[in-house]
Formats: sequence, C-alpha cells, structure tokens
Amino acid sequence: MVKLTLDWLGDLRFRSGEGSPPIELHSSTPGVVSPTQSLGYAVMACMAMDVAHVLQKGRHGLQALSATFEGDRANEPPRRFTAIRLHFIVTGSIPDDVVARAIQLSHEKYCSVSNSLRTDIDFRTSFEVKAGA
Repeated sequence: MVKLTLDWLGDLRFRSGEGSPPIELHSSTPGVVSPTQSLGYAVMACMAMDVAHVLQKGRHGLQALSATFEGDRANEPPRRFTAIRLHFIVTGSIPDDVVARAIQLSHEKYCSVSNSLRTDIDFRTSFEVKAGA
C-alpha cells in the first residue's frame, strides 16, 4: 500500500504532508511542478528506471540514459493526456534490439505508472543509441 499526504498552502498550491516524501505541486506557478507535469515525470522515471535496470542486468555496458516526455492533452475537461511520447537516449555499446526490448518490457510488463493510465492513450516510445567511449 502507498500512503501519501498533501497539505493545502492556499490558492492552488499543495505541499507533501508530515511523513511523506518532499514535493510541492502548484496549478500554474512558474518553476513549480504541476500535477500534470508530475504525472509526466512519474511515467518517464518509472520507464527509465526499468530500462536502466534491464540493460544493467543484461550487462550491456550502459554509460548514460536520458528520457524526454511529450504529452498532448484534451482541449476540454477533463484535460487528460490523449497522447504520450517518450524518447530515450541511451549511451553505450548496446544493440538497438536490446534497447527496444527493454522499453517494451517496461511499458507492457514492469512500469506500474504507465500501466495505471487509460488504455486509450496513444502511447509511443522511441530511442537512439549513442556509442560509448
């Protein structure tokens, strides 16, 4: 079970409550993560962690990994994500098919965040592999 607490700070601002990991979420304050952005970070981090784990477990010489998130939202409430695109940049001497399989395993089996989203989201991934030093 996961248990988290948020405390209202006024307006549309919240901060994690006592005993919860530190996070602050605002609706539209520049420089502060919104709930929608936090969902993007959560999907991206969950899948990137899975990909890193699979590549490291397979001893594929992972040297660096970064991910970017792009999401399209519905125009009308609820302004949910209608499309998500994740792009991974993997550095190391790792075959493309190994990276593709790690991403597939994350999205289809391991990532609890992406698997908690609606199934009608147009969810796409891409990657590039850069040769390592």
